[in-house]
Amino acid sequence: MFTIGDFARHGRVSARMLRHYDAIGLLHPDRTDPATGYRFYGAAQLARLNRIIALKDLGFTLQQVQAILDEQVEPEELRGMLRLRRAELEAAMRAAAARLAQVEARLRSIESEGHMSTNDVVVKKVAAVRVAELTGTAAGYGPEHITPVIGPLYERLFPLLEAAGTVPSGPGIAYYEDASEGGAVVVHAGVTVSAPVGPVGDTGITVVELPAFEAATIVHRGAMDGVLPTSQTLARWIDAHGYRSAGYAREINLECPEDRDQWVTELQEPIARA
Repeated sequence: MFTIGDFARHGRVSARMLRHYDAIGLLHPDRTDPATGYRFYGAAQLARLNRIIALKDLGFTLQQVQAILDEQVEPEELRGMLRLRRAELEAAMRAAAARLAQVEARLRSIESEGHMSTNDVVVKKVAAVRVAELTGTAAGYGPEHITPVIGPLYERLFPLLEAAGTVPSGPGIAYYEDASEGGAVVVHAGVTVSAPVGPVGDTGITVVELPAFEAATIVHRGAMDGVLPTSQTLARWIDAHGYRSAGYAREINLECPEDRDQWVTELQEPIARA
């Protein structure tokens, strides 16, 4: 038998936690001294303690943990609870990974201040182009908002165009505009087409003629989650050379292999003289 302190040490929990588990009926001591009130636990109780901690760490409430351990939950219901929790944890991991990517991108931007060359910025006339596109709305302009919206749009767009008998004639073109709600952004995921697009029914595809404009351009290499330093280099060039931004930059997908770190994207930002 173990005192509560020894049992807590072996279970890597606090004695206070064990007292709470005893009070709510989740884990009673094996024996309680009637004279002193001291609690004593058996080594076999570590198995129940381990299950309590594991289920609690998965996000279950103590009431749910007790129901599971006391077999008040049917096996199928338990499997459903575990699948749901797994999905929640996976979503949290993806969100954390996205936040980490943004922190790293911001850090790279800070570290590159004054060091990234602007020699690759080119001012040119961008010709008018016909684009078949799908649109969606993102909560903001940051990659953490844009990426979850634009990816599925492109995944839908190309099969729909193929079904309509349309073959893209040029690169993918993504562009953005402010939505009516404050802070939201309309995401346009398009691809260059030359021939008329076949019947698309209610697929949501629209064909638009994007106008010509003067742009400051720069090529970004790598995943778009890390575009911030390149975008800010372009912004500094625009400001330093007497221009002002005249709208969101277009993103021209020059190379899009399966490895997103090998992507090549040209940013084309509309400019006007300040």
